[in-house]
Amino acid sequence: MADIKDIVEDENKIDTVIADDISFKGKLKFKNSLKIKGQFEGKIETEGHLVIGREAIISADITANKVSINGEMNGKVKASHKIELFKKSRTRGDMVSPDIHMESGAWFSGTCMMPKK
Repeated sequence: MADIKDIVEDENKIDTVIADDISFKGKLKFKNSLKIKGQFEGKIETEGHLVIGREAIISADITANKVSINGEMNGKVKASHKIELFKKSRTRGDMVSPDIHMESGAWFSGTCMMPKK
């Protein structure tokens, strides 16, 4: 299985990519992997992997299996498997996941809960 950081960096390993010139609001549901490079405001629900790109600005409540954050995220993030904050990410809100990884240089302001798997 590919390393998550490799998947985040290589868009060919992601099922769907939303470009950086797209801005939308609402409720987003999907099953596989999705990378958002643009702007989104609303609610996101997935059984898959959500990747927030470096250019992205997200204001949302997120429920997912995995969430990888490179850009700006404001809101609640709940992941059943893992949340990753990469070094240039800016995250404001609450995080809940049994596995949370934060690279040096990532910025986080909020609460963090890590329930048992």
